[in-house]
Amino acid sequence: MKLSRGVSVFLLAFGVWSWFIWITFVKNLFADVSGLAFDGAGDPTPYFWVHLALAVASFGLGTAVGVVGLRGLLASRRTGRGDS
Repeated sequence: MKLSRGVSVFLLAFGVWSWFIWITFVKNLFADVSGLAFDGAGDPTPYFWVHLALAVASFGLGTAVGVVGLRGLLASRRTGRGDS
């Protein structure tokens, strides 16, 4: 399958954006003082584990999408394809 340069750039940007957003979310999750992520004894709550699992899955998906975009971008440069 051949990806256009525009689609490749979009996928790469989406992968980078996903990492940026979820890193910020995980930092905020660990710094939570509202009582949602950690109970009174400082132990993680189910909220914490569910959201950490979502973040890990999003890191994996963001990486996969970004790699597809990067490979498409590199292939378009290698073959000299334009936006066709």
